[in-house]
Amino acid sequence: MPPSPPPPELESRPYPDAWESVAELRVFRATSQRWASLIDWRRDMRRKGWALLRVATEHGDVVAVFGRTKGELLSRGQTVS
Repeated sequence: MPPSPPPPELESRPYPDAWESVAELRVFRATSQRWASLIDWRRDMRRKGWALLRVATEHGDVVAVFGRTKGELLSRGQTVS
């Protein structure tokens, strides 16, 4: 189960704007204890083709950015937003 959505005051983008033009991105925020408990979920994300691009701490939470390049998605026949 992924972490819960962030509160509005934490919705800043933890990645450069240029990343959006080349990749589909997912940002997850969780406490450090919750992040540690999600090891199987993180492994499953990588198995599904998501790369862990960045992990940082922000306001006491772990902020993780996963991404898949849009080129990979197109080569698999998936739609790109």
